[in-house]
Amino acid sequence: MRKYDRIDFLKKNPLFHSLTPEDFHLVQEKIIVKNFRKNEIILREENTNEFMYIILDGEGKAIQTTEKGKEILVTMHQQGDFFGELSLIDGKTAPATIYATKNSAVALISKRDFYSLLYGRSRVLDNLLNILCARLRESLKKIQMLNFNNAAQRIKMLFLMLSENYGEKNAIGVVLKVKLIHQDIADMTGLSRETVTRVLDKWQRNGEIQILKDKHILLKPEFESISF
Repeated sequence: MRKYDRIDFLKKNPLFHSLTPEDFHLVQEKIIVKNFRKNEIILREENTNEFMYIILDGEGKAIQTTEKGKEILVTMHQQGDFFGELSLIDGKTAPATIYATKNSAVALISKRDFYSLLYGRSRVLDNLLNILCARLRESLKKIQMLNFNNAAQRIKMLFLMLSENYGEKNAIGVVLKVKLIHQDIADMTGLSRETVTRVLDKWQRNGEIQILKDKHILLKPEFESISF
């Protein structure tokens, strides 16, 4: 990725968007870009991390492995998302393994440069605190979601949460710009794949959602009024 492409990307990233033009040039000099092939591990669970990662192009997913060896999808990462910063702050290991779900270009910022940015530019620290607060609120919503006994209610709340970060409005509804298979939805809601399929099939028959060809999900206006 060329340098001017990096600067253009940084301007759109919520962690760096408020920097001055001079700051952008300084930050882009601290970035190392690494390419990952589809299904390649970007960051391994339980590794001690020395970098923060930002997806410049592509996408990934965070997977946790249970004691029985089952892999559980924790979250999806899209272009512009970043991860690994918590390990740089508290020195603990990564909580999940991050895989590239397509060929991806990822920016790496070392621990030293990460702290240099935080302490040298208060705007970056302010942005990071706001982002971490938003993630904490999202985690609390996930806990609330998992406490619902009704399967359809869990899935609806998941879709509403995803729409906040990945929703794109159009004339007929909101498209979740993240590819989700039924097993992904099951993992994130603690349900079986069969239950997810049954709920989504019902919503499609009722005209409340539509599964698009690219596996994105269209939430129609009727989706908001689903009651339990």
